[in-house]
Amino acid sequence: PLGMAYILAVIASLAVALTVTPALSMALLAGREMAERDPPVVRWSRGLYEAGMARVSRFPRAIVALAILVTIAGAALLPSFGSTFLPDLKEGHFVLHTSTLPGTSVAESLRLGKLVSDAVMKIKGVRLISQHLGRADVSDDTTGTQASEFEIDLDPGLDGAAQGRIEKEIRATLDGFPGVAVAMRTFLTERVEETLTGYTAPVVINIYGNDLNALDRASRDTAAAVGSVPGASEVQVQSPPGAPELGISLRAADLQLYGLDPVRVLEAVRTAYQGDTVGQIYDGNQVFDVMVTLTKDGGIGQIGALPLKTPDGRHVSLSQVADIELGTGRYQVLHQNAQRVQTITANTSTGDLAGFVASAKSAVAAKVKLPPGSYLEFTGAAEAQSRSRRDLAISSSATAIGIVLLLSMIMGHWRNLLLVLVNLPFAMIGGVLAVAVTGGILSLGSMVGFVTLFGITLRNSIMMISHYEHMVAEEGREWNLATALEGAGDRLAPILMTSLVTALGLLPL
Repeated sequence: PLGMAYILAVIASLAVALTVTPALSMALLAGREMAERDPPVVRWSRGLYEAGMARVSRFPRAIVALAILVTIAGAALLPSFGSTFLPDLKEGHFVLHTSTLPGTSVAESLRLGKLVSDAVMKIKGVRLISQHLGRADVSDDTTGTQASEFEIDLDPGLDGAAQGRIEKEIRATLDGFPGVAVAMRTFLTERVEETLTGYTAPVVINIYGNDLNALDRASRDTAAAVGSVPGASEVQVQSPPGAPELGISLRAADLQLYGLDPVRVLEAVRTAYQGDTVGQIYDGNQVFDVMVTLTKDGGIGQIGALPLKTPDGRHVSLSQVADIELGTGRYQVLHQNAQRVQTITANTSTGDLAGFVASAKSAVAAKVKLPPGSYLEFTGAAEAQSRSRRDLAISSSATAIGIVLLLSMIMGHWRNLLLVLVNLPFAMIGGVLAVAVTGGILSLGSMVGFVTLFGITLRNSIMMISHYEHMVAEEGREWNLATALEGAGDRLAPILMTSLVTALGLLPL
């Protein structure tokens, strides 16, 4: 969206410059005498600029050598930068996900949520916190009652540094809750990551296979390998086994002895503990179903005492025809592309998402042995970042070829073209320094910023060289140092204005 907005703005600006501006100039400037002297600010800045240029021009070779050295030094910094898909967003709001052992009851999750809320509210700068727990009977959200989502709202007006401090304090506070897995992102970052992969994490690892038990072992090994990478945080297996399960196994011989139909027995168990609709209540134009169900208090003994009616009118208990035992199972089985999958999600505290993923891939390759018939893939923001950078590189390369061809047509001489292009690597140093000062992390927005920077540089170079061409070809000026200094002074105000307007426009972002 940022790149598209910039492209559309440039196109609109171009259309206005070629149509509206000339028409308004003809209408508003007709018969007006142009001022012979520049405004005071322009005269003052031009005087300083020309004086500085006069001194610099005495040492042309030294200046060129210094520019080359600075350019090489800046280019040498690029490999040391980390990279990420999205920059850290400061929205004044966090979305916190917590997860405990599968099968944790609603009451226990609420008790734990109260402890988490009380601890987080003690942090200075946190204004509100609320907990979401559970899900509807028919829902797209398949998480169990062991998972909760907290909305954490911060005091308004906090700057980025204060929000970063609060985030670190929240994470440190949550480290004091053993057995609780946490993941915390800002709202917009979470929505983008969830759109990319379906999970609210920048790193998603999918392991595909047929054997669920083998997938579980591979996912545990993978989570351990990723967790050993420096900077790893919030490593979670999305569908761990171990949910408590009550198994009811009917005994065929006993069913035949009492003449019971197994389907009717299981239907009785479902009706008793899941409920069944027995009527409706009408309240105006609203209709409410009436359901009956047995109370869920009690253990295996109460379930085993469930009465069943035989065809001859006798009553037998469920335990007389079935084995009832507690075990463990799964609250969900994940599928993707018609295949069983186990998913591991992770985050990193280093800020260098691409570097973390590269280290995680190496660790998984070295420590994890996948079962036969299984395979693994990394997805998430890191893969989206890789695709976006590849697409940006391809489109930028194609655009660069087109720009060079156009410039070669309008510049008239290869030396003019070379002068325009030689400014690009030197101008890049400003962007490199900006990235270094702001943390040394390249995001997709930074890459778009470099494209913008190169566009401004080309425009400024064309303005300067075209003015020199006009002075020599149209005004008949001799090409010497004085002409070069005067032409540079003439273009100072337009170049400063175009650059400053772009810089100030992007400053809020």
